[in-house]
Amino acid sequence: MSRARAVRAVLALLVLAAAAFLAFTREPRLGLDLRGGTQIVLETKSTDTVEAGRDTTDRALEVLRRRVDALGVAEPSLTRSGDTRILVELPGLTDATDAADVLGRTAQLTVHPVLGLAEQPAATPNAEATPSGTATPTAEPSPSGTATSAAPTSAPSAATDAAAPTAGATGTAATPTPTPSSTGKQAEGELTLPDESGAQLRLGPAALTGEGISDSAAQLDGLSGTSWVVTIDFNGAGDDAWKQVTADAACQPDGSPQRRIAIVLDDAVISSPQVETSVACGAGIAGGSTQITGSFTANEAKDLAALVKGGALPVPVEVIEQRTVGPTLGDEAIEASWKAALLGLAGTALFVIVVYRLLGLLATLALLGYALIAYAALVALGATLTLPGLAGFVLAIGMAVDANVLTFERAREEYAQAPRRGLRAALVGGFRGSWSAILDSNVTTVLAAGLLFALASGPVRGFGVTLVIGVVASMFSALIVTRVLAEWAVVRRGVRDSPMRSGIGSLGRARTYLLRRDPDVLRSAVRRRGALVVSAVLVVLAAAGIGLRGLDLGVEFTGGRLVEYSTAQPLDVDEARSIVADAGFPRAVVQESDAGITVRTGELSNVQEQELARSLEAAGGTVTKERDELIGPSLGEELQRKALIALVLALAAQLVYLAVRFRWTFAASAVTAMFHDVLLVVGLFAWLGKPIDAVFLAALLTVIGYSVNDKVVVFDRVREAWRAFAGRREMGEVMNTAVLQTVPRTINTGAGVLFVLAALAVLGGDSLTDFAVALLAGVVVGTWSSVFTASPLAAALERQWPAPLPARKPVERRSPQDSGAVV
Repeated sequence: MSRARAVRAVLALLVLAAAAFLAFTREPRLGLDLRGGTQIVLETKSTDTVEAGRDTTDRALEVLRRRVDALGVAEPSLTRSGDTRILVELPGLTDATDAADVLGRTAQLTVHPVLGLAEQPAATPNAEATPSGTATPTAEPSPSGTATSAAPTSAPSAATDAAAPTAGATGTAATPTPTPSSTGKQAEGELTLPDESGAQLRLGPAALTGEGISDSAAQLDGLSGTSWVVTIDFNGAGDDAWKQVTADAACQPDGSPQRRIAIVLDDAVISSPQVETSVACGAGIAGGSTQITGSFTANEAKDLAALVKGGALPVPVEVIEQRTVGPTLGDEAIEASWKAALLGLAGTALFVIVVYRLLGLLATLALLGYALIAYAALVALGATLTLPGLAGFVLAIGMAVDANVLTFERAREEYAQAPRRGLRAALVGGFRGSWSAILDSNVTTVLAAGLLFALASGPVRGFGVTLVIGVVASMFSALIVTRVLAEWAVVRRGVRDSPMRSGIGSLGRARTYLLRRDPDVLRSAVRRRGALVVSAVLVVLAAAGIGLRGLDLGVEFTGGRLVEYSTAQPLDVDEARSIVADAGFPRAVVQESDAGITVRTGELSNVQEQELARSLEAAGGTVTKERDELIGPSLGEELQRKALIALVLALAAQLVYLAVRFRWTFAASAVTAMFHDVLLVVGLFAWLGKPIDAVFLAALLTVIGYSVNDKVVVFDRVREAWRAFAGRREMGEVMNTAVLQTVPRTINTGAGVLFVLAALAVLGGDSLTDFAVALLAGVVVGTWSSVFTASPLAAALERQWPAPLPARKPVERRSPQDSGAVV
């Protein structure tokens, strides 16, 4: 065994062993639909200057959403209830005391110069000799700086509410509990508050507010690697303000209280570092960020970062209720979905084994390794698993077949070209030839997923995390695990002597048929124009469906009504779901709660609500309505706007990458065809009257990824054939050759995906039927558009703006029966 093969084998074993350990030793975090969680009801309160109402509650909801995201709770649900209440549902969280505390804080952050010590109460120790810390410049030359503060021994060990602003600075945070006698009192513009050790400080007017802070995060200290710190980044105005306040403090004598700066959160000093003596008078500390150091646990640091990053609420909020809620989906739906997933995967595995024989069997084993690796990564990162997420995860397993199919089809071509070189040489050539297509398709996917994670929030951000993990795991499975197993198998004597057993000893029926018939798919201009006309007609039909039928937006986008019932006799939640569905609300979200049963749906008239209550009464006895409120959308305007911005930037990044790797004409054609695919899927749902909800959103994001992936594979072959022919054939003929070469891969990959989707659509129950239908449509139109939209469009653009002919790439000619195909 060569050294490279040995390294791959050892790496594969180590990764699989680590994945197995994580998968079997850590419990997954399940979402609201699978497990339930905690529901916190918040109510906004009016102040002297701001009245709590629908607008201020909506703004508070978006601030709270950022805080929940920063707390690390994935896939939360936040919904306005009435005009002044907010329902926060945190999946899998059974003890939400800390979360409720963080969510309920107003988080008014200010930074003040210290004017001196106030008169000390008799019981308060003198803190003159125990400053809270120092502020020092970093190792980099000014204006970059670091503020360092050591937590005093008398400060509480828990630092759950802290913040500190600087431009490249570090400070210490501790959270005192102010007493009535020591909380701030206003006198001539000054503020008197106790510091971390209890010493009373006289503070000047605020020099900086939380609006000057752009970001905050909890992370391990880069020096010690064991302690947690909270970093805070500033915008331009915040940076200037911090520089000025530290410049003034640096002019005071060393050890003087006036050399300190107080960072105040909700009338409590959480950090008061002293500016270090190395900072020159009037120079101040400037830069990009600050750090709060102290005896933080990981959770305390994350809570603090959540408060600072979340910013100030427009009005105070009060926790008025906290309860446990059950899953939004019943056991029957979950069980049906799992059965459908397993059946679909079994069909995919059987198909791959039939087509690729021994290598298909080994690829199936590698795909099981992919599933193990991806699942272990999700568990290790603490990602929340929801039913749509699990369905997407199962679908990703089917799509991961694509990398193996690309490699095996290339290996078949290599073996047909030079059978005397043997199976192993053909297999190595297959991995080498498929590398660029696999790389480009996965890089474009990771670009999109990374931007979705960085810029979006809520379920869209969670989708980005799952997608990145799936891409990385699939590449490792296809390029490392499959290769280790395949290279080991093809050198066995029984396989060497009978190449047909391997699965790459022949070109396969589809390729043989195409080579013999050599059909004109895109060779003639008439066919290319005809394909574009068909695509245009489909777009017009889709747009007509959207315009005439409209989009049936789900309760996540439109809001609706939430009714909570208690029953005289215990009522099983699955039975309640069946009753609600039979009453005419199959899409309603039915959950079990401490008080009984909650029903959340879109439009619900009073007459319909009374009929629903009577239906429940037949099974549960006397029904009492505990709550009846109108609710706002859980996917609010800001979340939708962020998701749209993230998606646009992701597509722009893909466009730039494809333009660099291919040609701008190819990139523009791929992205245009992707919009074509999205519009057709949305139009289909408009004509069918199916809901546009969060599940559909996840399906649509998957369709976008599949569409771009498929077009990259086709254009990779076009680029290769273009270089090989080097001007001897016009672009239409090049396109025709490349498309025919990719047909076997398209058929085999598409069939593998369709097995999973068909099983989910037929057996997955109501919860996954629409999800599977959207993806089935997306796979079909995505495959169609790669051949009949993107390819002829690229040929038309190339004819209008021709590129310089590429240098001819030396290639080995195949046998005559290959009809001029090029590897």
